[in-house]
Amino acid sequence: MNFNDYEYKRIDLDEVNIAMEKQFAIMEEATSIEALDLAIKEIYRIRNEVETMSTLASIRFSINMKDEFYKAENEYQNNASPIMEGIVHKFYQKLVHSPMQEEIKAHYGEHLMNLATLAVKTFSDTIIEDLQEENRLITSYSMLVGNAKIEFRGKDYNLSTMTPFISDYDRATRIEAQKAVTRFFEDHEAEFDDIYDKLVKLRHKIAVKLGYENYIQFGYDKLQRTDYGPDDVKKFREQVYEYITPLRLELKKKQAKRIGLDHLYYYDAPLYFNTGNPKPAGDEAYMVEEAGKMYRELSPQTHDFFKYMMGNNLMDLASRDGKRPGGYCTYMSDYQAPYIFANFNGTDHDVVVLTHEAGHAFQVYQSRGYEVSEYQFPTLEACEIHSMSMEYLTYPWMERFFGEDYEKFIYDHSSKPIEFIPYGVAVDEFQHWVYEYPQATPEQRKQKWLEIDNKYRPEIDYDDNDFLRRGGYWFRQGHIFRVPFYYIDYTLALICAVQFHVKSTQDSKKAWEDYLNLCNQGGSKSFLRLLESAELDNPFHEGTVQKVIDKVWALLNQIDDTNL
Repeated sequence: MNFNDYEYKRIDLDEVNIAMEKQFAIMEEATSIEALDLAIKEIYRIRNEVETMSTLASIRFSINMKDEFYKAENEYQNNASPIMEGIVHKFYQKLVHSPMQEEIKAHYGEHLMNLATLAVKTFSDTIIEDLQEENRLITSYSMLVGNAKIEFRGKDYNLSTMTPFISDYDRATRIEAQKAVTRFFEDHEAEFDDIYDKLVKLRHKIAVKLGYENYIQFGYDKLQRTDYGPDDVKKFREQVYEYITPLRLELKKKQAKRIGLDHLYYYDAPLYFNTGNPKPAGDEAYMVEEAGKMYRELSPQTHDFFKYMMGNNLMDLASRDGKRPGGYCTYMSDYQAPYIFANFNGTDHDVVVLTHEAGHAFQVYQSRGYEVSEYQFPTLEACEIHSMSMEYLTYPWMERFFGEDYEKFIYDHSSKPIEFIPYGVAVDEFQHWVYEYPQATPEQRKQKWLEIDNKYRPEIDYDDNDFLRRGGYWFRQGHIFRVPFYYIDYTLALICAVQFHVKSTQDSKKAWEDYLNLCNQGGSKSFLRLLESAELDNPFHEGTVQKVIDKVWALLNQIDDTNL
């Protein structure tokens, strides 16, 4: 069924509540796992319908944020989702307090009970209005960046379509483009500060209402991190600082030498090669066609998956005026349909985002048979393993996408763990500080960002850009506004994805089998248990970061970057 034919209808939550209460009563009266299972199946059927409609409204609003109908429906869903969360909360309470605990664990797996326990801790009817306000503030941020109009050389662009100019071969163009983008954020500085200040204080209030000291542990519980906590992440950040930050400095020295500069300023950093950055060998239609061939050759499973995505119009890739920035993958349970959203801009990022989001979509396509919806997607850090690993596992086909720029792309992409992970942990450390000190002023937050960013990326030089020198760079990072603490997930997953990359250079068949096995398990296990099943080293263990990143550095040094 074509995505354009999916029918959207606003769900009446009063009717949903009545239907769910009926099943809750059956759950309470059930004396066998069979009777309990019938009620739970109906609960998931109702939940899937509600969540499908909510997701459909969100996608269509993302596609065109100027569509008045879906703008109104998105606002309705922002208010409805906390109410629905309250209804689902009752379901989790029934699970957690059921006298048939052992039968439930045996039938559905222990992980469902662990997730339900955290869900019970992080919700109460007393925070429904707070959650609705949080959704409104997040939408305000999305609208602000999504409707950005950046005047550049006589034309208007959005944040995504400015990317090619920011990484242009011509230095004057890069400088002018960076200043134009900065001007947008500086012009709206007070709005960004106000939205974030309200979000931080609101989230702190929510956490305190539910008995937490602050938002930090609440945030971890909300993200359903069942087998690690802030102390584990702190140790991971320390490993990154010790073993990756020094290599990042070396990488940046090599980059400066390649592009003929003695010193990199912030506007030089996006240019990686003296002959220009790698660019796709064709337009959107060409890349989608090549992706179809690639996934046909990669495996029978990926062939079926991509044919399904193409046949049902389940991708929106082109950047347009009024379209939300960024990229994502989501899932509509009633149609068993993943959806890929992106903003192509003519750079190598188009290929990366296509394979990245296809990794997410492939995983949930493989997991669509799980009746327990919590098992269709795993927790976020595990999700990012599927996406980032897909970027590496498709290396053998990248020459088709890049042509003569193939070697440049492989070198650039292979270096990304060393370049990106220090930035990723800087974002995480910044958020921990923000929620530890929720009363900090916007100016104090910017100063703290500068301090932390300089720790992990000491080579960054903002030259004469006053706004960036005052600490405004993080305004661009939407995760900070939308989902607190969802950024370290990329760095943890990247340490795992690189392991798939190394495996694939040694035994591509085994690497693919392990990856497929990981995807097939969906979210039926916790993050660390999924790693065990895929034979991946735990990023939190002392020595893992050094071991993995040393292999990345060794592979990178096999390429003579001076000839690229």
